[in-house]
Formats: sequence, C-alpha cells, structure tokens
Amino acid sequence: MIYFILSSFILLSIGMLVLVFHEFRTHLMNLFTQILPYSKNRILAAKHVSWEFNLAASSEKIQSHWHIQQWWILLAALLLFSSIVIFTLTRPITASTFEANYLRKVDPQIYTLLDGQVLAPPPEVEEYLIEEALQAEANYYANVISAQVINPLPNPAEDVHLPAGHSHSDISSADRKWNKINPRYKQRLLMVFKIMREQHGYELVLLEGYRSPERQNSLSVNPNTTRAKGYQSYHQFGLAADVAFKRNGKVVISERDPWAMRGYELYGQIAESVGLTWGGRWKSIKDYGHTEYRMPGLRKTAEMANQLINEGQLQASAN
Repeated sequence: MIYFILSSFILLSIGMLVLVFHEFRTHLMNLFTQILPYSKNRILAAKHVSWEFNLAASSEKIQSHWHIQQWWILLAALLLFSSIVIFTLTRPITASTFEANYLRKVDPQIYTLLDGQVLAPPPEVEEYLIEEALQAEANYYANVISAQVINPLPNPAEDVHLPAGHSHSDISSADRKWNKINPRYKQRLLMVFKIMREQHGYELVLLEGYRSPERQNSLSVNPNTTRAKGYQSYHQFGLAADVAFKRNGKVVISERDPWAMRGYELYGQIAESVGLTWGGRWKSIKDYGHTEYRMPGLRKTAEMANQLINEGQLQASAN
C-alpha cells in the first residue's frame, strides 16, 4: 500500500510539472476537444475556458491574465498538498514503529542495544503443551514418592528426588500474553530469546508474564512458590516473566533435565548481560525460569503498576 501511495505521489508531481508547459497543454486540449462526446456548444465553452487558462501562462498574457495564473498555482498546490495528506494518513503505523518511538524516548539504553530493530514476540504457546508438561512432571514425582514408600532409602538424608526450589504447579492458569508486558522489559526479554535461539539452539516459550495482585496473593500462600504479595512482585508491573523451553515440539519445564538445566544457566547469563535480574541467583527460592527488570526509581504502587501495564497495551492498540 505504501509503495502504491508513493508511486501515485511521484506520478502526480511529474504530471503537474508537465502541465506547466504551454505547448503541451495546447496539444492536450485539442485532443480532448476531438474525443469528448459532448455537444458543439459545450465543447466550445469548455475550449474557451481551457484556452483562457492556457493563455494565462504565455508570455504575451502575463500582465493581462495574471489573475488566472494564480488559479494554476492554487490548483497545483492543492493537489500536491492533498497527496501529502493522503500519504500521511494512510501510512501504516506498525506496532514496531510505535514501540521503537516509545523506547527511544523512555529507555534509550535498550533502544541502542536493539539498534532500532524492535523485536516481535513469538506466538503464544499452545495450552495443551503446558498441560502435557505439567502432567509429565506430576507423574514423575508421583512415581518417585510411590517408589520411596515401597522401598524407603536406608539413609533419609540421601532423598534428593523431590524439588527444593520453585514450584511449577501454579502456571496452568497463568497469563501468557505479551500485551501487558512493558516494552522496556519485553524488548530485553525478546533479545534474550533471540540470542538463545540463534547462538545456542534453545527455543524459549513464555509461561507467565503479567500477574494480577489477586493471583500474586493467592500464590504467596505457598512459600515454595513465592513469598512476595500483591504489588511486591515485578509481575504486577509487567516487568517480569517466567519461561520454559520447547524441544521437539514439546514444552520442557523440568529442572531435573540436564539439557533444560544447561539452558537455564545460559538463559541466566544472557539475561544478566542485558540488564535483567535472574531468579537462579536467589538464595531462598531459586526460580531458574524467572527474570525481571528492576527499573530504576520504580515505586511499587497500584498507580505505577497501572501506568506501566497501560504502556504495554498502547503498543498493542497501535496494530
């Protein structure tokens, strides 16, 4: 569409330049006189008006027809101005254009890192893949518990099968959309996605982005999941996310998988290199798939959360 509008504008400009030539306009009017299917009187009247306009640009009529010459200038200016307005109003404002302008203003650091190339989020992961991954983990630990009941270990201190870190059982109802994630964090996270895919062959999927304060409070009941309450977590501000991996068409959440654990280590290193905080460094609850952007000067209030979430949704509304 943009190429069509640009081509039309160029052709219009060339046409206006051609029409200023006196001889060409004379030839053109004579041609129209021969082919237009009007009565003789109408043709003569139209020819007379056209001839007056045509003569207005000749050197002999510069003084006597100066007022008609102004109409030529006005007509040319009107056509050119209209084409510029049409081009401006119909030029597509893409989501990437909107987000690039936003980041250039509020976060020049990430804008510089991106070199102006705003990254687009991947498609949302299919829900059934998440359910399959959760079920596989549940089945594994159910089998571990059953085996320990039947054949208890002689030394209970050696029982290291059950996870001691972050619980994944809470993500089945999580928000996996990108539209509420603030662009300052989203572009850093997408850059990590890109590096992980291109340099290390890991495909990442979003398990949870924005989290409501109500959901945060419900999760904080389980100390193995989180200890942060509503508006204490960066999730409520669109500045945090939990991710997992996708291998052979399936989501891999398990931290007992050596391939996935290696991926989490790489993920943490790359995330920290672009200014993110990685949950794998935490002492109390290690959350290997979690990163967050600790925005300087952030006030953890409901008003600030609404502002940052709305900034993420402004980009989505530009589509």
